[in-house]
Amino acid sequence: MKRLKVIGYGLWVMVLLSPLTAHLSPLHAETPCSSAYFGPNALPIIDMSDGLTYNHLRLEVAADGYFGFNNNRTADIFARVHVPLFTRWANLSLWMPIYEWYDQFDGKGSGAGDVYISTDVQVLHNDWFKTDKAKYIPQMTVRLGMKTASGGQYERLRHYDCPGYFFDLAIGQSIPVKQVTLRFAGSVGFLCWQTNTAQQNDAVMYGLQAQLKHEYVSLTATWGGYVGWQKNGDRPMSVKVRAAGHAKDFEPYVQYQYGIKDYPFHQIRIGLIYHISILKKA
Repeated sequence: MKRLKVIGYGLWVMVLLSPLTAHLSPLHAETPCSSAYFGPNALPIIDMSDGLTYNHLRLEVAADGYFGFNNNRTADIFARVHVPLFTRWANLSLWMPIYEWYDQFDGKGSGAGDVYISTDVQVLHNDWFKTDKAKYIPQMTVRLGMKTASGGQYERLRHYDCPGYFFDLAIGQSIPVKQVTLRFAGSVGFLCWQTNTAQQNDAVMYGLQAQLKHEYVSLTATWGGYVGWQKNGDRPMSVKVRAAGHAKDFEPYVQYQYGIKDYPFHQIRIGLIYHISILKKA
């Protein structure tokens, strides 16, 4: 009789806890918080700076299509804004995938993404030097940013549901060649985020960029990623190729990204950037 009571109590406790155990599935509990296993917007490779801040308000909207190597598919609406903070030498930047729709291993779904905020400061620029050799001085920016935990659906491996922080330094130099301008840039930084094991994962960010720009068109190639210390799929690397047009204040563009390592996605982005002059001319 006692055994039957114990079994009955056990079944009753299991029924009470079933919503929790359903939410905390084995996949949810054991999968690392890393780019190799979560959706493409969980913690993507942050677009590197080219070593320059903007002297105008820069508004951007885009549509993304992600095609996973495991047949997962994601579409989203992306937005970004760069705001000069009373001077061209300091910007406030904000970006996020506003909303995503996906079809993955456990079915279809949708949801909002994480918000990223950064302060970008110009710390070196050749315009500051009045010498004949000023053109040989590169441009350098420092960026300090954070990722919010606004993205949900952690149990479906879409977002980490935790904050993150980063800072980086970028340096670039432009080289005029007849009717075009070549620009080369490199960046290095630090990225950290919380994980589902109550640990903090730290990573080194890196990137190299080359751009060919004409008056009306430009082509940019970027190689970069970050290297986490946990070695659990937290070392994404990708290459991005972007073609843009330039017509007055408008900049339409198309971009392709290929995940080389720990980022199992192809990405196609089609977007439009609009520039607005808001600073008073000296």
